[in-house]
Amino acid sequence: MTGVGLSKIKLIGLTGTNGAGKGEVAAYLKKKGYAYVSLSDIIRDELKRRGLEPSRDNLIACGNELREKYGPDVLARRAAEKITGPTVIDSIRNSKEVEYLRSLGNFILIAVDAPVEIRFERAKKRGRNESASTLEEFKQKEELEKSNQENGQQLDACMKLADITIINDGTLEELWHKLEELG
Repeated sequence: MTGVGLSKIKLIGLTGTNGAGKGEVAAYLKKKGYAYVSLSDIIRDELKRRGLEPSRDNLIACGNELREKYGPDVLARRAAEKITGPTVIDSIRNSKEVEYLRSLGNFILIAVDAPVEIRFERAKKRGRNESASTLEEFKQKEELEKSNQENGQQLDACMKLADITIINDGTLEELWHKLEELG
C-alpha cells in the first residue's frame, strides 16, 4: 500500500460502507489541499429543495430516483461541474459513477471499510438520522446499498472497483498513518 503518490492524483474518489471513515479520509485530503465534493451533499441539496429531511432512507431513495430519471452517473456528472482542481469526491455508490469519473482522467478510487460493529458505533456518535437505532437495523439499511440494479446503490461493486482499500478499524491516528503511507 506504500508509495501510491496520492499527491500526484488530481481526482480521488471515496467509496465505502457507512461509518467506515470516508469523511475522515476526505478531511485528511482537504488538509493536503484537495477541494471536496460529496455526492451525498448533492442529494441532500435535492432533499432540501423538496422540503424533505436528509435521513439515510431519504438519501437512498432520492439518489436512486435521480439515477433512474437522469442516468446512473448523474451524481458524478453533477460533481464534475464543481471540479476546478485537485478534488476528493466522496460517497461514490454506483459503478457508473466510477466509470464516469475514471473517464475524466488522473482518477483513483479508495474504498474505506471497517467491521460493522465499529461502524454502527461511529454512526451513532455523529448524530445524523441513520434510520437505524439498532445494529440489526443498521445492517438491514446497509443491504439496501448493495443492490445490483443499474440505477441503485451498488456499494459492493464500487468497492471491488477500488484501486486501494483501507480497513479503518483503529484510531484516527492509525488511519492518518495509513494515508501517509500512500504518499
